Amino acid sequence: MSKLNILYVDDEPDIREVACMSLGLDPDLEVRAVDSGQQALALLESGSWRPDAVLLDVMMPGLDGPGTLQALRTLPGYGSTPVVFITARAQPHEQHRYVELGAVGVITKPFNPMTLAGELRTLLSGHGA
Repeated sequence: MSKLNILYVDDEPDIREVACMSLGLDPDLEVRAVDSGQQALALLESGSWRPDAVLLDVMMPGLDGPGTLQALRTLPGYGSTPVVFITARAQPHEQHRYVELGAVGVITKPFNPMTLAGELRTLLSGHGA
């Protein structure tokens, strides 16, 4: 089985570190993390590495998660890349809105570090990732 490349985008260094360690527990996931939507788009535009899926924080300064998703969809080759939002804003109406924006699902913060990789895999399993 080949590794699944995950781009994790979150402006909070502590949460980013815990999430990366947690996802790293799954030997079939390769995770790269950036701290902003702008950095994520720059990495994708550089073509130096291509994620199979993006785990994207909703609330970030500058370019927020929904704005990052919208910009990602305009990049060549990223029109259908699965995106999962990760957020503390997880009321049912908010989750519905994120899915309407094109996310395949939502993981709520605080997340359980021991189950994060499994939750992500479950959400991605129906989307060919």
